[in-house]
Amino acid sequence: MSSNKSNSNLFAIAMVAILGLLGLSGYLFFANQDLQDKTEQMAADINQKGIIYDELNDTYNEAVAELDEMKGNNEELNALIEKQKDELKSKKNQISRLLRTKNDFAKAKTEMSEMRLQLDQYVSEVNELKAENEQLLAQNTDLGNENKSLQQDLSAKSAKAEELEEVRAQLVSEKADLTSKNTMLDKKVNIASVVKIAEINATGWKTRKNGKSAKKKYAKNVDRLELCFNTTENLVTDPGDEIFHVRILDPSGTTLAIEDMGSGIMKDAATQEEMRYTMAQQIDYQNESGQVCMNWSPTTGFSKGLYAVEIYNKGYIAGKGEFMLK
Repeated sequence: MSSNKSNSNLFAIAMVAILGLLGLSGYLFFANQDLQDKTEQMAADINQKGIIYDELNDTYNEAVAELDEMKGNNEELNALIEKQKDELKSKKNQISRLLRTKNDFAKAKTEMSEMRLQLDQYVSEVNELKAENEQLLAQNTDLGNENKSLQQDLSAKSAKAEELEEVRAQLVSEKADLTSKNTMLDKKVNIASVVKIAEINATGWKTRKNGKSAKKKYAKNVDRLELCFNTTENLVTDPGDEIFHVRILDPSGTTLAIEDMGSGIMKDAATQEEMRYTMAQQIDYQNESGQVCMNWSPTTGFSKGLYAVEIYNKGYIAGKGEFMLK
C-alpha cells in the first residue's frame, strides 16, 4: 500500500517536471524564433543602410563632379558653384544623420530625391547664368567692335581736324601777315598823303578901343595871335576836306588849350600817344598850295619868350615852326 503511494508521488513529480520542460522548451523555441527574426531584420536593415549610403555617396559625388565640370573663367559663376556644392554637402550630412540615428530609410530616400531635384535646379541656374554671361560677352564684343569703329572714325576726324587746323593756322598767319602788310601799306599811304606845311608865321595883335587892331611884338600888349601857314601840293592826297590840328606850346613847353575855344585831344599816329592840341581848322584841299590862317585869343594873355608851333595832318606831323614874343 505504501509502495503504491510512493509510486504515485514519483509519477506526479515526473509529470510536473515533464510539463515544466515542455513549457521551457516552448518558451525557448519562441524566444529563439523572435531573436532570429530580429537578427534577420537587423541584417536586412544594415544591408539596406549600406545600399542607401552607397547611393547617397554616388549621388553626391556625381553632383559635385557635374558642377565642377561647369566651372570656367567667370569668378561669379565659380563662386555660385562652390556655394551650391556646400549646400549639397549640407544636404548629404543631413541624410547621413537620418540613417545613423533613426534608420528612417523612407525619409532618407525622400531627402535623396530632393537632393537630385536640388542638383537639377543648380544646373539650371548655372546654365542660365552661363547663357547670360555669353550674351553679355557677345554684347561686349559688339560694343568693342563699335567702339573700335568709333575710335577709328574719331581718329580719322581728329586727323582731318588737325589738317584743317593747320590750314586754318596757315590762313590766320597769312591773314595776319597780309593785315600787317596792309596796315603798313595804309600807314605808308597815310604818311604819303599828309599835306606838308611849307611856312609858318605868327603875328601878335592888340585890339584898340576903336575896334581896330595893331601888330605888337611884346607879349604884354598882345591879346590875339594870328597864325598862318602854307599848304604844299600833294597829288597822292584825294581832293576834299582836310583837317589840320595846331599845337602852340608856350615858353615853358605847355600846350595852350582852352576847350571852349576849340581845343581838344588828338592821337599821334606815329607814337599812338594822346596829346592836347590848341585849335583845329578844316579846309577844302584841291592838291595845290594855299594859305591857311587861324586866330587864338585867350583871356589870360601871353607870356614873353619863345613859342613852338606844331601842325598835324591825319595825325602825322606836317610842319613845325616857332616865334618870339618880347
